[in-house]
Amino acid sequence: MIEHEMLFLGLLMEGPKHGYEIKRIIEEDIYPLVGLRVKSIYYPLRKMEQLGLVNKDVGRAGKWPEKFVYSITDKGQKIFDHLISESFVNFERPFFNIDLSFYFLQYVDKKIAMRKLKARLIFLKRIKRDLQKLIQKKNTSTAEHLHIIIEHDLDLVDAEIRSSTRLVETLN
Repeated sequence: MIEHEMLFLGLLMEGPKHGYEIKRIIEEDIYPLVGLRVKSIYYPLRKMEQLGLVNKDVGRAGKWPEKFVYSITDKGQKIFDHLISESFVNFERPFFNIDLSFYFLQYVDKKIAMRKLKARLIFLKRIKRDLQKLIQKKNTSTAEHLHIIIEHDLDLVDAEIRSSTRLVETLN
């Protein structure tokens, strides 16, 4: 839940937002780069409202129906500051599904493993190409904080390509 709290509070640091806007930003902007999905936005927002981290107001624009507009409270800002500060020094080891596959590699037919690893390399190279395209767009439309995420992801993909290539060579 900590990632979700940081996500919602961080979005509200930019200013008040209604639920649909929060959901759209998560799905269109954050998920493609961060991979964080949220099944429901209203349950966590209600919990954070109960904790005094966010306020919920009723808003209306023109003829449109009323919407709930969420804003961050002073307490929410303090919690956000704490969460983001802690996240910079969180050194939990990331879990990669492929690592579990490597653990049991001895039970996999070598030809199947090679075929799957080569397919993985193709997919990783496609991801790398897509990330590089995003970096090229940086000069025109990508905000600096998104550029930092893209470069970080590109570093991780490069490392994964090197590791997978090395494993393919070892299995040959």
